[in-house]
Amino acid sequence: IPSMPWYLSPLIYSLRRPQHSSAGHLLLASSPSSSGSMSTHRTTSSSAAKQHHDETVRSTYETYVKYHHEKSSKTDEVGKKLGYAHGRDFSMFRRVDKTGVIYATTRAREHGFTAEDPQWANMGQGAPETGDLDGAPERSFNLTIEPDDVEYAPNTGIPELREKVANYYNHLYRQGKDSQYTADNVCIVPGGRAGLTRIMAILDHTQVGFFSPDYTAYEQALGLFMRITPSVYLHRDVNEALMSPEEFEFQTVGRGIGAVLLSNPANPTGQSLEGETLHQYVRIARKHNVALIMDEFYSHYYYDGTNTSPLDGGADDDTNWPKTVSSAVHIVDI
Repeated sequence: IPSMPWYLSPLIYSLRRPQHSSAGHLLLASSPSSSGSMSTHRTTSSSAAKQHHDETVRSTYETYVKYHHEKSSKTDEVGKKLGYAHGRDFSMFRRVDKTGVIYATTRAREHGFTAEDPQWANMGQGAPETGDLDGAPERSFNLTIEPDDVEYAPNTGIPELREKVANYYNHLYRQGKDSQYTADNVCIVPGGRAGLTRIMAILDHTQVGFFSPDYTAYEQALGLFMRITPSVYLHRDVNEALMSPEEFEFQTVGRGIGAVLLSNPANPTGQSLEGETLHQYVRIARKHNVALIMDEFYSHYYYDGTNTSPLDGGADDDTNWPKTVSSAVHIVDI
């Protein structure tokens, strides 16, 4: 669908892959032994799967467009009642479409969803309602605020917290390296979107590359500043979520990219740049003087390995738990 907003692609992507993989699985389980029959069955199964996939994508997109069109129509009706000739009140504002989890949960609430209702399960935010865990440390629900703490804090965060974050990263990723993080390398932000907006605000006139699918907030962040020209990296194989370092370098240099914004591990695909592949991404960015903006919110969401001691989580190490992945391990000179 050429006119499909790119920020719907995570949903389309999640629909695409299971259809193809399930078709292949069913083919292996039910195909006749004859090679000729198998070939015919394969073509029929693939064609049916593709048709079903296309219909699902079209239906999903039409539902999305219809939802926002209806919301816009309600706004226009209010404007006409107020006497605006074209039905547009406050036309200096633009309509911002809901994306990702916000869109899904908004639709769900219209059908009765609440977080307290056990008949519903929110599968979009990775936050299952487990209640208290057996053997977990006691949690504190009280907070004491001293009079001095009501002042405006430094806009980069209090120095003590920034120093703790720097030490934590040095412990995980910089052991044995001459260059170490300090509080000057850390900025505390009140959330992912706020942090992204701060970074976008300090970029000068440049092209910012990003991948699709990726975190839906990127579309909004990249569209806030006229100095920034968003540039989508194209996957030659749409079913491959990861791009090879060679292809990454080819597109980065060819597009004249000044900065690249990506989540790692990726939201929503869960794919992760690790080991030598991640090292090569960092090397390529350094070689071509490109700012690599790595959103590593899910860097600790790994459950590999057999070691159950969380004291020294393995940095990009499948033998330790919890495994973590960060580009910080490949930085040469901080």
